Amino acid sequence: MAGELSLSPMMKDALVILGAAGIVIPVFARFRITPIIGFILIGVLVGPYGLGTLVEAVPSLRHVTISDPERLTPFADFGIILLLFAIGLELSFNRLWQLRKLVFGLGSLELLIIGSASAAFFGYVSGMDWTGALALGFALAFSSTAIVLPISGTKSPVGRAALSMLLFEDIMIVPIVFILGALAPHAQAEGWSGLTDTLWQGGLLILALLVIGRFALPRLFSQAARTKSPELFLAASLLVVIGASLATSAVGLSPIVGALIAGLLIAETEYHGEVESIMEPFKGLALGVFLITIGMSINLATIWQNLAEIMLAVVGVLVFKAIVTGVLLRLMGARKSTAAETGVLMASPSETTLIVLAAATTALVVDTETAQFWQIVTAIGLTITPLLARLGRVIARRVEPVPELPDNDEDEARTIIIGAGRVGRLIADMLVTHNQPYVTLDSDPDLIERAARDGYRSAFGDAARGDALSRLGIEKAPAIVLTMDEPVLAQRLVTKLRKSYPDLLIVARARDTDHAAALYRAGASHAVPENLESSLQLSEAVLVDIGIPMGPVIASIHEKRDEFRERLERDGKLSSKPQLRTSTSAP
Repeated sequence: MAGELSLSPMMKDALVILGAAGIVIPVFARFRITPIIGFILIGVLVGPYGLGTLVEAVPSLRHVTISDPERLTPFADFGIILLLFAIGLELSFNRLWQLRKLVFGLGSLELLIIGSASAAFFGYVSGMDWTGALALGFALAFSSTAIVLPISGTKSPVGRAALSMLLFEDIMIVPIVFILGALAPHAQAEGWSGLTDTLWQGGLLILALLVIGRFALPRLFSQAARTKSPELFLAASLLVVIGASLATSAVGLSPIVGALIAGLLIAETEYHGEVESIMEPFKGLALGVFLITIGMSINLATIWQNLAEIMLAVVGVLVFKAIVTGVLLRLMGARKSTAAETGVLMASPSETTLIVLAAATTALVVDTETAQFWQIVTAIGLTITPLLARLGRVIARRVEPVPELPDNDEDEARTIIIGAGRVGRLIADMLVTHNQPYVTLDSDPDLIERAARDGYRSAFGDAARGDALSRLGIEKAPAIVLTMDEPVLAQRLVTKLRKSYPDLLIVARARDTDHAAALYRAGASHAVPENLESSLQLSEAVLVDIGIPMGPVIASIHEKRDEFRERLERDGKLSSKPQLRTSTSAP
């Protein structure tokens, strides 16, 4: 018909996805439910096993359904790449190095024990061939990076434990897929040689990315920032993440490895905050596409026909993985609450499970019928992961109660101290001395428990999440004090607080003068470099005790402090010199 608008299948699918996002995100946010469930349910609804089955009877439904989920696979893969890139932005090389024991200790044990025990079960109890049992066992041992980390974050004890195990699993994807190829009935020796080539070429590539990125990225983003063009900044960000992902794919590694490295490299620059904020909408939308494809793979008719077997398999996988992960965490010294919550959260299979099952089917290691059964089990597990997260928190409170975050039911305005450690306690003591109300906030349940036991007014919560601070009454707080010894986290939190509360007094602990300058640029009212003041007070003590008169000593300290004030004014690009009023000797 003349003038009729004809959409390509790809464009029609894109409109369906955008429409779904426009419905799911605000509706589920209204009821404070994670949109993860909403995206999966939308996938079930608009997929080939939902409304897609009615297209022949009602042709108009083809405009709001997706008949070929495979067309969305590249977008879903891109969503996972952006997610790993965002995780890298939240980390730093120092923090990643601190997690090395958990990554290669806890992560390797978790994957090895769950994978080998599952393989033994399938081999001896179910009678599967040992190659198929190994493939299926290790496929089910993976947990979902794409769903777990947005729920747990990376800062809390649960988030750190989950991140460590998921990082190791992401590293192991490529070797496991290669081994499956080598175990195929008609595999040749090239399977093992290919793995060797991938490992040494991948190692060289990662080293090259680290070296080049360290020098090139600050210059790239500096040029983009000078243009003051958000579009160019976005283009530079996409260039880095896509380029790194393509590079790792070219040598046989997973593209998510390149995305993670790109994020880590940008996290070391002063532009990471801008990159993180500008990429957030794209990450959320792409992740939504991935979740919709998961929903499309769920055939409700097949589930109903095999309900008992599927439910038994789902419960068995969830219970076994939760117990193994929880026990391993306890053996490595984690609290009961952390072990219980992490174990339940990590219990479901993963999107990687689907990848490994597909590779095993292609290699003729697992038959198609078995693979389809466990794909359904995996899809159900992914769907209920947000519910598992809630269940994990309930179980954690039962096995080891943690001080709850108090509701903001007090009329008094109180200073919020982020961090219940040594520095936070000292500030609380000083506020009590001057009859000033306060509350300390920390995501470490050990610190909160000790602080509450010692009589400090403390609350458990993650300051990076806005609801925690809102419930403590940040809108009417006279000040907020950041005491954590995590420079990157402190800088990001200052930036976020200044954007949300332009008039709030923000006092932050700085590691050194460079960090103080960064905090001032981020919007801190006062940034106190701890090494500066401790060094000046040590100098004062030694000079006085060796016989130098107090007057000249104090004068020289004021002069030295003024030099640092000028440096902070210059490096922090401030309109005036900051006040470093922390010395007890200062008049």
